[in-house]
Amino acid sequence: MAKPNDYVWGLGRRKTSVARVRIREGSGKITINGKAHTDYFRLSPDQSRLSDPLRAVQAEGTYDVWANIKGGGTTGQVGAVVMGLSRALARVSEENEAALRKDTFLTRDSRMVERKKPGRKKARKSFQFSKR
Repeated sequence: MAKPNDYVWGLGRRKTSVARVRIREGSGKITINGKAHTDYFRLSPDQSRLSDPLRAVQAEGTYDVWANIKGGGTTGQVGAVVMGLSRALARVSEENEAALRKDTFLTRDSRMVERKKPGRKKARKSFQFSKR
């Protein structure tokens, strides 16, 4: 359990994105790579997914969130921030951890892009086969 003015950290990963998230009690401001979350993530589904862990623990508007993200695209970055935020909230309270685990926010999505194989066009797509 942290003191009121201390930060609580959480690390989140999704696809090739890595997000380092820190939270502190505050007014509910979410900042990502130095920008407001509405400026960084332009799509409204991405913006609403960011606050899902806070909604799950009924803490919307009680924590300020800062996130530094590297790598990947927008979907992976949102997933990484959600996981990092969930891990930080779980460190704040054990009750939070139970609620977050129930909604699968603490489960790491291990799916990655499959590599391209030799003799194929892509990971699974093959060249056209001609019998004659």
